[in-house]
Amino acid sequence: MLVKLINRHIKPYWPQLVAIVILQACAQVASLTLPTINANIINDGVVALDTHYVKTHSALMLAVAAVQALCQIVAVYLAARTAMGLGRNIRDAVFERALSFSARELNQFGAPSLITRTTNDVQQVQMLVFLTLAMIVGAPIMMVVGVVMALRADVGLSWIIVAAVVLLGGIVGVIIARMGPLYRTMQQRIDDLNRVVREQITGIRVVRAFVREPYESQRFDRTNSQLRDVQISVARLMAAMFPVVMFVMNLSQVGVFWFAAPRMDSGHLEVGALASFTTYLIQILISVMMAAMMVVIWPRAAVCAERITEVLDTETSVPEPAQPLTRMPQRGTVELRHVEFSYPGAQSPVLSDISLRMEPGTTTAIIGSTGAGKTTLVNLIPRLFDVTGGQVLVNGVDVRDLDPDTLWSTIGLVPQKPYLFSGTVASNLRHGNSEANDEQLWEALRIAQSDDFIHTMDGELEASISQGGTNVSGGQRQRLSIARALVKQPDIYIFDDSFSALDVTTDAKLRRALGKHTAQAAVLIVAQRVSTIRDADQILVIDEGRIVGAGSHETLLDTCPTYQEIVNSQLSAQEAAA
Repeated sequence: MLVKLINRHIKPYWPQLVAIVILQACAQVASLTLPTINANIINDGVVALDTHYVKTHSALMLAVAAVQALCQIVAVYLAARTAMGLGRNIRDAVFERALSFSARELNQFGAPSLITRTTNDVQQVQMLVFLTLAMIVGAPIMMVVGVVMALRADVGLSWIIVAAVVLLGGIVGVIIARMGPLYRTMQQRIDDLNRVVREQITGIRVVRAFVREPYESQRFDRTNSQLRDVQISVARLMAAMFPVVMFVMNLSQVGVFWFAAPRMDSGHLEVGALASFTTYLIQILISVMMAAMMVVIWPRAAVCAERITEVLDTETSVPEPAQPLTRMPQRGTVELRHVEFSYPGAQSPVLSDISLRMEPGTTTAIIGSTGAGKTTLVNLIPRLFDVTGGQVLVNGVDVRDLDPDTLWSTIGLVPQKPYLFSGTVASNLRHGNSEANDEQLWEALRIAQSDDFIHTMDGELEASISQGGTNVSGGQRQRLSIARALVKQPDIYIFDDSFSALDVTTDAKLRRALGKHTAQAAVLIVAQRVSTIRDADQILVIDEGRIVGAGSHETLLDTCPTYQEIVNSQLSAQEAAA
């Protein structure tokens, strides 16, 4: 998964990769040349007391070191740019994929997990690529060339290199094998912690209202402690690895000196050769240690890559049509033909045999008990879900054949839970129409009964709105969400229980103002209050996913027992007949 993910998104950086490999090769060759020059200085300069030789070869050594440093600096710079670019590309891909998801896939992953996968998981893959390019690309070159140069220095001591590498590789392999499952658990714990924090921050008022701070604190501590325990386990393994590596390196050096002493005494080994061999040994073991570092971070990066790939490979349940239509023969019409909808794995459908038609200039209302399927029905029109049976037609075209942007530009949706973005009042309203001027914004605010409280806010249209609209009340969020839809001026308006937070007076004023503004559009209202929908041209009563009544308020009072029950629960007999 990891290699596949990297290959998929690193293609634009192939020229930089080639340059990095070349620069790293030059840097390693230069680094490996230095011990040989040093050995020559010792044997032919210092021992022979040749000052000129020492000076000239010291200058050569300095020049080689400068070349090595320059190549390494440029290689690290290119590695950083490549890794950061790769991370950006993967984040873009995850974000674009998440935007294409229907509500079903979004619920499947959950917002905290998607955030973790887009940020923390991508960062781990990005870090692996950077370390690989900046440090570890040169490790194989260092090991191969280092072994060759060590053999040139002294063949008799070469078995020590083999023994040290085998010992070091075995120890690191055992440690790494234990790290993989721990990293997988760690990422899951991060998901859990993000979920808990998000829930507690979002629901802070509920927590305080029910005096649940101690319980939520314990839940957070428990989740946080679980993450800490996993991190400690990983840290212990990492902490154990590097002392072991250093011990093997020091042991190897001692072994070299131990077995080199008799060879030097017999004259078979020069001082310079011993110095260069020792340096090569250290360089080889350092390269092994760098490779070990990659192996250390590889399991976590592999787990993160699996989680990222899971998002990228998840196909949306509302795919775009192969040949999307951008033109529609009608305007402002919605038709549902024998619509059925079932959630995956559900024993019974949420909606069954739903048929209705909306025309321009008419208002259709939907009412029913909680869980009757009203919101699900509404979500089918902008194609947040796909029907499992029947058809949904907007402006005479099946929504599954329409270009998504064309479909959404036709519909002004005010959701059950309105959401405002961080920014200003104006920036939120211009989500409906980015070209809208201030006059149009104020007109929409006036119709939505929002202009009065906007005038009281500091900056008015430029007044600050916090993330989620938490600095305004629930009723104000609803009205601003309605104003945003009005700015869009669509052919079809969908109000999904969008008046529930308004008082009766404001509700009545808003609906009167809406009637004039939406006279040429088709309007669909989902509501719990009878007073909100009694003037609709047609009212659909939904019970257990089926239409059990359709008609005007007066007709339903006479013919539909379910509607009668709803009315009687909200209105007095006198009010109902009025």
